[in-house]
Amino acid sequence: MNKQVILTSRPEGIPQAANFAIVESPMPMVDAGHLLVRNLYLSVEPAMRGWVNAAANYADPVPLGAVMRSFATGRVTESRHPRFKPGDFVTGLFGWQEYAVVSADSVIRTITDRDVPLSTSLGVLGLTGLTAYVGLLEIGRPRPGDTVVVSTAAGSVGSIVGQIAKMNGCRTVGIAGGAAKVALCVDEFRFDAAVDYKSGDFDDRLTAACPAGVDVYFDNTAGAISDSVIRRLNIGARVVICGTVSVATWDPPPLGPRIERTLLTKRASMQGFLATDYEHKRPEALRFLSRCIREGSLRYREDILEGLLEAPGAIALLYRGDNNGKLLVRLRETEI
Repeated sequence: MNKQVILTSRPEGIPQAANFAIVESPMPMVDAGHLLVRNLYLSVEPAMRGWVNAAANYADPVPLGAVMRSFATGRVTESRHPRFKPGDFVTGLFGWQEYAVVSADSVIRTITDRDVPLSTSLGVLGLTGLTAYVGLLEIGRPRPGDTVVVSTAAGSVGSIVGQIAKMNGCRTVGIAGGAAKVALCVDEFRFDAAVDYKSGDFDDRLTAACPAGVDVYFDNTAGAISDSVIRRLNIGARVVICGTVSVATWDPPPLGPRIERTLLTKRASMQGFLATDYEHKRPEALRFLSRCIREGSLRYREDILEGLLEAPGAIALLYRGDNNGKLLVRLRETEI
């Protein structure tokens, strides 16, 4: 039997464990052109909130009663496609389940580099790393000497953004929640400064951390945090919209400062993006990130939950900020 996590109800706000159920289904059959993957790691993404919401999004919502959509990495156990053989490690949208039958076209990549942990294929060498790489370099376009501010800077994406910006000669300022995560930004991820958005004097601390203003803002939060940063934009600044995790619901949309005047007078730009629109950049990003990991110039963290039973509550855990690093669910104790 195949154990699966299915969506049983639409959440109001952040998805909770009660919105999911774990079921057992017959082992799927493998048709021509397909392969059977035994999942080893499941990813937990902030985007999952949008994937299960009934409101309009960039992707169709996961149907009720369907396996929860997710990126996963696993090992091919049966193949009916000439490009794959049993034993290959692959990653793709395989869902929150122990086994998945997938078409060859749905495989994002075959993992051949085994000198780094397999789990990195869903984090720093997966969508997380691609998001940081293309968001900063393609949209943020940092220049040496720029001040780059990153929200959720201790998170899986934000921590990589800050380090890449530092490699490009920028002054980096992280925004995180709580003293421990602020310290992590500076001590582990080498931000030049970090500010606690939970502090009562956040605005003053942000001013002190950005004495020359802000040239690039990598926005993972929206809301009041971003309002404070945008007031400090320099002429020609670039705002990269990657996420909106601080906003619990967009129905109705929250009200806030009108930013059009700031963008006009500062001749600044603001652009949202989806990393999946930059698949053509994945090989380039992987080469760069892999080299940095091997050289020891890029640091990353992973927070790994053990077993499929942990998956239903993982999205809520992510939005509470209880994780330290890329959040994953491991289905097997060893990487065979």
